[in-house]
Order: sequence, then structure tokens, then C-alpha cells
Amino acid sequence: MYVPSSVRALNEDERELVELARRTIDAHTDAGPGEDGIHTVGAAVMAADYRMFAGVNLYHFTGGPCAELVALGAARARGARQMRCIVAVGNHGRGVIGPCGRDRQVFVDHYPTMRVIVPTPAGLRSVLAADLMPLAQRWTAEDGMNGLDPSLYQDPETAGPPIIRFSPRYLDAVLSGAKTRTTRFRDPAQPGPARLVFESDPEVVLAAEVTGIRHCTVSDLTDQDAQAEGLTTAARLREALKGHYPDLADTDEVDVITFQVDDKTGAV
Repeated sequence: MYVPSSVRALNEDERELVELARRTIDAHTDAGPGEDGIHTVGAAVMAADYRMFAGVNLYHFTGGPCAELVALGAARARGARQMRCIVAVGNHGRGVIGPCGRDRQVFVDHYPTMRVIVPTPAGLRSVLAADLMPLAQRWTAEDGMNGLDPSLYQDPETAGPPIIRFSPRYLDAVLSGAKTRTTRFRDPAQPGPARLVFESDPEVVLAAEVTGIRHCTVSDLTDQDAQAEGLTTAARLREALKGHYPDLADTDEVDVITFQVDDKTGAV
């Protein structure tokens, strides 16, 4: 049996994503146990900034959209451009359902490095979308069908320096040197080479070096931390963090990551 190298067990965020999909279809299905219906599958997708979006399928004999595609459309409508992970769950306790062939091709075409949660004999597992379609070729609206791109079959989280993801609104501040730190909750980094990925469309990647990591509580953040992020005070920094992590408490521990963009290589 073919087993892609990118297969791994679920992390905590992915387990939460499964629960969101389950709750969504349990709340909104229109069919009883064992009955056919229009809405029988729920899906949830996690964007690069860890926001989660849900949707349900809309069955129609002409090919109504699967739940995964509805969830992806909902994410795009809320400003998400890059996706981390997706899952579909059947109603009435049927559990996680693997994507159909059409969905797999859509994933490869638009989000080849997104992870997909699938059922396996060993339990639920996460796998790169590109690995669900071995040797598949991508289609784009600009160029049509493309040739085989071997780089699609590398997990971007493990192939090359670690990734630190940013909203595109921070790109100018990072390039100018006004922002040399980033504060993260449950998103660890490590000292050494890194790739700063800005979730624009298309995305921008900068080569960088993580020069320091400090662990502290939200309440212990300083004005100096804020100024290194292009803000003025620790209070403004805490306010900005709440925009990224709405449930963040002052007692939660965060990582203050100091980085330096590699001027010699710049974008990669």
C-alpha cells in the first residue's frame, strides 16, 4: 500500500478542526440517521493564521459542491489566502471522510501544501494535499495544465529552514527594519535560519535569521518589545495580539522572537 512520507498524527489544532467540522454538520444536517439529504457532510479549514472556517455540502445531481469547497470559499470570503489544513466529517457520527477525486485535484491545483485529515487503518492522520495525488500535474487559470513540479512533493514545514508566517500588512515594516520581532502564542520557533512567509497572493518569502527567543507571559511584555514590532507601548502590543488571538489572557505564555532579514538573499 502506498503511504506518503508526509503522513503524521494529528496535532492539537487539527483535532480542534475535526471537532469544528463535526459540530457544524451535527447542527445543520437536514437528514436523519440513514436518510439521504442535501446537507450531510461538514468541513472545516484552518488558514495560515490559525483562523478556522466551516461549511456544509450542498448535494445536487448536477454536481453540487462538496463541503470542503464550501469551507474554502467561506475562508476566502473572510480574507484568508493561504490554508494550513482541511477536513470533512459525515453527519450522525460517521466520522472523518476522505476527499473525493475532484476535491483532491482542487487541493493540488490551489493549495498543494495544505494538509488534509484522512481516516487510515491506524486512525486519523494528516497528509500533504499533493501527496494525495501522486505525480499529479497542477492546473492554473493563467497557464492551464502545468508540467510535473517535484517541489510540490516537499513539505514546506520540513524542507528547508523553518517557516514563520506573517500577515502581508507587516511586509513593509519588516523590509524597512521597523519590525524586528514577532510575538507568538502556541507557534514556536527556533534559533537559526528561517523563512518569513507573508500570506499575500502570491506569497512573499524572505530569508532571515532568528537571533533570539524569549519566553514570557503576556503581562510581562515590555515597551521595548512593542517598539521592536513597530508599535509604541506594551499596551498597544497586547491589544494587537488580541486581534490575532482573541482568547489570549494576560497569564498566557508567549514567545518573543527576534529576527533579522538576510540582506544578501532577500526574497526567496
